[in-house]
Amino acid sequence: MPDLQFRDARTTDIEAIRELTLSAYHEYAGLMPTHWDRYRQGILGTLADVKPAEQIVAEQDGALVGTVLLYPSGTVFHTTAGKPVTLSCPEIRLLAVLPAARGRGLGQALVRECLRRARLTGATTVTLHTTDVMRVAMRMYERMGFVRAPELDFQPAEDLTIKGFRLVLDPSAA
Repeated sequence: MPDLQFRDARTTDIEAIRELTLSAYHEYAGLMPTHWDRYRQGILGTLADVKPAEQIVAEQDGALVGTVLLYPSGTVFHTTAGKPVTLSCPEIRLLAVLPAARGRGLGQALVRECLRRARLTGATTVTLHTTDVMRVAMRMYERMGFVRAPELDFQPAEDLTIKGFRLVLDPSAA
């Protein structure tokens, strides 16, 4: 991909990242109407305070075309019931590609950048979560070698399962 560069997000990118991410995820509003408002608020809440994640952006021709968060091993999240969950390995979250830039391999390139960075920390495994409505993303993850990890699944609502996936990193691919 010509002129595609990855870098850490800058404070001047915050609004563009928010708009790009909401634009990328908006297609799911109609596919999960009973959950969309809560999901959108979750996205906004996550983007408002991404620490301790690395917020990575893909830039092409001076414009942001994608973004992703990579949380380090040891990050503690809390379930909706308030129960703490500690990541045992790095986790990819909120992968977003500008809708007009889709179909060019940008999502895969962003995931590969996350894997590269995870390897640099000594990680041997990376996880992520997705849902059945995100079919294109799920197929991409599977093509990249991610496998289902049902023990990582969670249900924020009775009719919504967030599915866990895991990739064991090939140390020779660094």
